[in-house]
Amino acid sequence: PSQHHVSFLQFLCLKNIRTFLSTCEQHFGMKKNELFEAFDLFDLRDFAKVREPSVLLAPNRPFPVEPCIPDEDIYSGLSEEIDCMEDENDDLYDCVDEDIDDGGEIYEDLMRSEEPPQMQRVTEVDKRSCCLQEISQTEEKYSNTLESIIQHFMRPLQSLLLQEDIESIFINLEVGTPVSWYLPVVCVGPTCVTSDMTVKPVHRLLLYGRYCSQVEAAAKHLDMLSATYSDVRTMLKECAQCANNGRFTLRDLLMVPMQRVLKYHLLLQELMKHTTDHAEKENLRTALDAMRDLAQCVNEVKRDNEIIRQITAFQLSIENLQQPIAHYGRPRIDGELKICSSEKKSKQDRYAFLFDKAILVCKRKSGDNMELKDLIELKICHLTNETDDKNEKDKKWCHTFCLVNARRQPIFDLYFKTKELKKKWLEQFHMAFSNMSPENRTANNHDFIMHTFDGTMSCKACHMLLRGIFFQGYRCTRCSAAAHKECLSRVPSCRKNSGSYLVEVFQDYYGCPPPPVGYGYPLALTQGDIVELIRRERDPQWWEVGIVVLSDHAMAAKNLLLPCMEGTYLVRQKDGEEFAISIKFRAEVKHIKVTCMKGLFQINEKRAFKGLAELVEYFQQNTLRECFKDLDSTLQFPYKELNENISSAGGNDRYVGWARALYDFSRRDSSELSLRAGDEVKIISKDAAEGWWMGEVYGLVRDSSPS
Repeated sequence: PSQHHVSFLQFLCLKNIRTFLSTCEQHFGMKKNELFEAFDLFDLRDFAKVREPSVLLAPNRPFPVEPCIPDEDIYSGLSEEIDCMEDENDDLYDCVDEDIDDGGEIYEDLMRSEEPPQMQRVTEVDKRSCCLQEISQTEEKYSNTLESIIQHFMRPLQSLLLQEDIESIFINLEVGTPVSWYLPVVCVGPTCVTSDMTVKPVHRLLLYGRYCSQVEAAAKHLDMLSATYSDVRTMLKECAQCANNGRFTLRDLLMVPMQRVLKYHLLLQELMKHTTDHAEKENLRTALDAMRDLAQCVNEVKRDNEIIRQITAFQLSIENLQQPIAHYGRPRIDGELKICSSEKKSKQDRYAFLFDKAILVCKRKSGDNMELKDLIELKICHLTNETDDKNEKDKKWCHTFCLVNARRQPIFDLYFKTKELKKKWLEQFHMAFSNMSPENRTANNHDFIMHTFDGTMSCKACHMLLRGIFFQGYRCTRCSAAAHKECLSRVPSCRKNSGSYLVEVFQDYYGCPPPPVGYGYPLALTQGDIVELIRRERDPQWWEVGIVVLSDHAMAAKNLLLPCMEGTYLVRQKDGEEFAISIKFRAEVKHIKVTCMKGLFQINEKRAFKGLAELVEYFQQNTLRECFKDLDSTLQFPYKELNENISSAGGNDRYVGWARALYDFSRRDSSELSLRAGDEVKIISKDAAEGWWMGEVYGLVRDSSPS
């Protein structure tokens, strides 16, 4: 989604509402007393007042009269839609009824290949040949189209337009040669039945990432120039006439590279379905993985560009803000709250913006303008969740938690209007802390931090691309290894080994006494936790450690399972995206950590499984005594099933299908699910916005799963 699936951003919503109100007043002559306040709509209050402008505007002629969608808007969503429509069982070369309109006329007209009469009706034997033939023919036509854009449009326009206009319209289309824009090439033999796949270097494929993210703005800039200058309009017509007899405009042709990268994804998938030779299939799989990875990169670049636009809107609205707030990561949530500080005990009205690495506290001025009061980096902070006053639980602005420093001294008490708002802010704070300092940050002796990479980088663990344009992933401060958040635990050991080893915690520690100033924040430890000793030479009394096995959410799991029957279990996900199994055994609750090494799940070294579901199914039939001699029990009763009120007859009605995760995915928001490659996800709904689905995996349900 356009906000990188961040929470509901109040600032942008109110900005849009105020734009609407201003338009009603300036362009439709409405009076202020006929309009509602921005918060009337945002807070869904006084809805009768909100409806009045629509009643007054009703006599106006609507625009446009005929429904229409600009081409760039259609194409800009295809990269998300294509993942929703992909079906492994769909056959691109099945014969279809002639009256079905497949759409995509511009791209199809340009890439259409002439088939001999005997190829009009395709048999099963011919399908692989058709794939190879189409890839070969369309690749040639595609390269000709790119050369035509450069020769017949860009070069003639250079004599008329400014260089910045040329760069805005054609983006990076002339980088290198047209060969740089070729996708993974299929070299077709004389009989059109053999193939040799070679994948272009990753940095060349990323040409498409930048291009696809800016092509919509390029088309709008071209429209503006054409509407403003008659000589530009005339030359564009002459160029189109010279290039293709006026059949396609430059605006049409600018969409072709994005269409090509989306089309190629399906062509390779279809070719692999009809390929039996093992070596060729492996080459095809490599190419297909590269194209899927590229498609995800295109999406992330587009989303990051949208986020940068949002951050720019924040920056321009906040006075006294000297540093670029993009340095603090992606926005998590924003909104009104009240604060108390150690200097001022009374509650003050403030407006806050929470990012991955900092919180900005502002004072609202007129309209969308703010004045920065405080900027607090989260690396020096902790949260303490205060219990709301039971006597005031129904009152406003009494729902609170506290932001404290490394010494557990209060920085701010934050007060929220409702319990639900407090919950949302807590969730986003936890996500921000998890992103800034993930649980596996120090795994295998690394020291990973969030990082913005200047060039193209691949993950050290999974070898897939780091996606986006800022804070794409994590970088080790010791060996410079790059990784996705979900891959941190699987990165090979740091080359600069400091000789760390594991130690067991022998007593509880909750930050008292606190460590000396400058040593970082203390860790809450429970007796029995296993920690990795990272550094102890700085001070013999204070060691720097990283959590390896932490009783994260263990108390909550214990409270859930203790009232249940023996053998009841649940699978829980820790903040660092790892899993644990909790089971009731002999009136106690036991906790088992699930590790993932090289894509295999295991609870000890004796046996490994391809997926978490496979591990659970195995121990539903086999005793855990195989791994733990004192734990003679199987996983008998899933906690979720015992607590569901859905009848067995109608229990499956809530699911509309299922899907399998192709890659690891680390949630970026509390509304998302983290996935491992191979996970089977039950689809509850496909009606969510921007191509996201509601799904369930391992009993966890979230509003959004990547489609």
